[in-house]
Amino acid sequence: MSSSRAPAAVREIWLIRHGETAWSLSGQHTGRTDIALTDNGREQARALAPVLAGQHFDVVLSSPMSRATETCRLAGLGDRMTITADLHEWDYGIYEGRTTADIQKTDPAWSVWQSPIPQGEDLARIERRAGSVVEALLALHGRVALFSHAHFLRALGGYWASGAAALGEHLYLETASVSVLGFDHEARAIRRWNSISRSR
Repeated sequence: MSSSRAPAAVREIWLIRHGETAWSLSGQHTGRTDIALTDNGREQARALAPVLAGQHFDVVLSSPMSRATETCRLAGLGDRMTITADLHEWDYGIYEGRTTADIQKTDPAWSVWQSPIPQGEDLARIERRAGSVVEALLALHGRVALFSHAHFLRALGGYWASGAAALGEHLYLETASVSVLGFDHEARAIRRWNSISRSR
């Protein structure tokens, strides 16, 4: 488990979840499927532009999935975007495209946070990936904008704050939301969570 204390070379990490897709609207697990934003999702992404324009970002990172990269572009940061493979969503394996309610018809106790994910990533693998991303972020300087996906960002926020990705189970995220990771003195802290643009 990683220490949650570190020098603040990086001042803030802004976590931006991509805009709405048809599957985020229906609750279907969307990992490796490269599904596009809906019209509403594109409007949500555009509504981020004035929020992000008020900040100077030293680094802009995005998942390679089109729903994340399009959100980044529509939010006004596409010209500075660096694609980072480790920011892709949780790989849901055999559960890709299915809702939790559907899965629980045959496995009532199933949870993405606590159950095995055949042919995909379980929590232990996600925690290792989140830990690797945190170490890379700590080597950066200034303010970072990071465009990614709900479950991975929740795991990343949990790991940042506590050294345990499992905390993400309790950190809900809306589409096109903004959260900010930073520090309280030298302790890693969640400074803001699940903020939604007032123009939406």
